[in-house]
Amino acid sequence: MLKRLLLPVVMLCASVTAVAQGDQSWQEGTHYDVITPAIRTANPDKIEVAEFFWYGCGHCYTFEPLIGQWKKTLAEDVEFRGSPAIWNQQMELHARAYYAADVLGVLDTMNLVVFQAMNVDGKRLGSEEEIVELFAAHGVDEAEFTKAFNSFGVSSQVRQANARARAAKITGTPEMMVNGKYRISTRKAGNQANMLKIADFLVAKERAAAGS
Repeated sequence: MLKRLLLPVVMLCASVTAVAQGDQSWQEGTHYDVITPAIRTANPDKIEVAEFFWYGCGHCYTFEPLIGQWKKTLAEDVEFRGSPAIWNQQMELHARAYYAADVLGVLDTMNLVVFQAMNVDGKRLGSEEEIVELFAAHGVDEAEFTKAFNSFGVSSQVRQANARARAAKITGTPEMMVNGKYRISTRKAGNQANMLKIADFLVAKERAAAGS
């Protein structure tokens, strides 16, 4: 009887030990990088996790469902933000589309639509007209979208996203940043699933540091 009672406890201890050992395997410089100097986050009361992405990136497209599920597991002290990468004029248009969708409250729907359009339907979305047409086809008012797309607020967010990526020294997509201090790339993490595991590890590290 005692053996039966102790077995679940032993299994639980083994599980906790395995998790701890797994956490210890994520090494700075090997699996993730420290950002120096650290980048100021939007809300110092939250642990911010940012994803740098581009709608035309096939790897970002496959990462999106994983990110979507992972966001549902985040604790209340963690804040997620998407951050479009901007290396040329076309990517700036796509960043504008992202922030305009956010302003209009249709980001949850249109985020997947834009990914699908570029990665499955083969659309380049290389002009404002093409982007407006796509949004209109999914029920977004053309005039409202055009106004938001060209607004000062969206332009400001695009500039901030560009500055954020440069400060974080982003070299590809998708990449992640935890609390403005750590950068996670697929290349160093090994795969996209590991990127999220490392993000969880670094969130826990920041949480522990804040509580100490």
